[in-house]
Amino acid sequence: MTPRTIRSSTLIRHLGEWRRPGAGAAYRQLAGAVRLLILDGRLPLDARLPGERELAQTLGLSRTTVSAAYGGLRDDGFLTGGQGAAARTSLPPSRNPGLTRPPADAQGEGADVIDLTAAVLPADPNIHAAYARALERLPANLPGHGYETAGLEELREAVAAGYRRRGLPTSAGQILITHGAHNGLVHLLRLTVRPGDAVVFDHPTYPQAIDAILAAGARAIPVALPDEDGEEGWDVEGLACACRSHAAPMAYLVLDHNNPTGRMMRAADRLRLLAAMKGSENLLVLDETLVELTLSGPPALTASAVDAPRMVRLGSMSKSVWGGLRIGWIRADRAVIQRLAQSRASFDLGVPILEQLAAVELLNDGGSGLAVRRPLLRARRDHLRARLAERLPDWVCPRPAGGLSLWARLPAPISSALTQQAAEEGLRLASGPRFGIDGAFERRLRLPYTLPEAELDQVVERLVRAADRVERSGRRPAPTSLRPVAVY
Repeated sequence: MTPRTIRSSTLIRHLGEWRRPGAGAAYRQLAGAVRLLILDGRLPLDARLPGERELAQTLGLSRTTVSAAYGGLRDDGFLTGGQGAAARTSLPPSRNPGLTRPPADAQGEGADVIDLTAAVLPADPNIHAAYARALERLPANLPGHGYETAGLEELREAVAAGYRRRGLPTSAGQILITHGAHNGLVHLLRLTVRPGDAVVFDHPTYPQAIDAILAAGARAIPVALPDEDGEEGWDVEGLACACRSHAAPMAYLVLDHNNPTGRMMRAADRLRLLAAMKGSENLLVLDETLVELTLSGPPALTASAVDAPRMVRLGSMSKSVWGGLRIGWIRADRAVIQRLAQSRASFDLGVPILEQLAAVELLNDGGSGLAVRRPLLRARRDHLRARLAERLPDWVCPRPAGGLSLWARLPAPISSALTQQAAEEGLRLASGPRFGIDGAFERRLRLPYTLPEAELDQVVERLVRAADRVERSGRRPAPTSLRPVAVY
């Protein structure tokens, strides 16, 4: 694998306004800014940074200043390579905690445990009625063998109709029904990726997607999302460059709304991305599980009506309706759908008929279920942000345009330690590094706002106690021997 090279222009864009008058020597400020970029995952690990002379000229500094900054980063374990050799990003062993889970004594079920590892809502009030109607319609399907490789025709048509309402002409032949969006991604990886191939993705991203990419034997190539306050953009040039330089057969992106950040890519950036990848053989896979959960600003459905032949979309009812309804789908070119239908027989034999019939009932409700849920989620999002600002004012919690969670920025790289301490307070969390690779995002924490306000108040109080324990004990996360926690 060829490590990624960070160009001077890219590094400067990430650094932003890194130098402040009266904040100390320039080399210390530069080293601190680069260190933060590494900890936050905006600079991938084992990436080659610009040479000292090149960076000094670009920043208008002396080479001595840049050399001192790089030297300090090497001493602290954030860069490898001796002086005169290429500087590559790294993490000190104590800052590379891997994947964490709550201690064993906090994993049992109990009324006093609040679980925030799943950003999901309880079942839609219409779920039971939909299953009852589906059960009434089931006898009409019993004479058949029940193996619908691509899915029931009426469900595929209901899904296709949803895309048409978004301005994306779609037929039932372009839809394959799956066991949720994750299952759809696994099918696409099996069809498209071979061991050793690169898969590019936006960083941070959905943890189970990273797990699926690695399980397929692929090389996970992260492209960091810009992380400035209020910044909603994607590194479009970085995504296209990573796809080309690694000859990646697939890119997996969550543009509406990114899990965990909640941000949404603008329509203009989507067009720029398609233009930058024109002529590429890369399959662009868009996970749209959260596309209908816009809470502020223009709907994501409007921006997402940008299409291309090699663009594949994953959809699901798990976030907008209920996680227990394992219904998802793939929208793609007819030829891709046919190949997927043929290849899935060696992996699974289709989706249960009853669940598909229930999904038809729910998709044909005219959007009434989501119309009730959006105001509820909006109120809970704003409530959680207000309580965090009151009780933990040094945490930065941007207001996401949609989705189901906040992506909080912590005052120090303590996410794994905080997760462990919170478990002792009866609060299950997914630490920041669970949403990236190589130990990134120790200064980040995903906080779902799907619980009622009273429970969110308890969440904040337990976070306050956990943060206080971390500060008093000075604990750092345990080594990489901890097993991963499932995150939804």
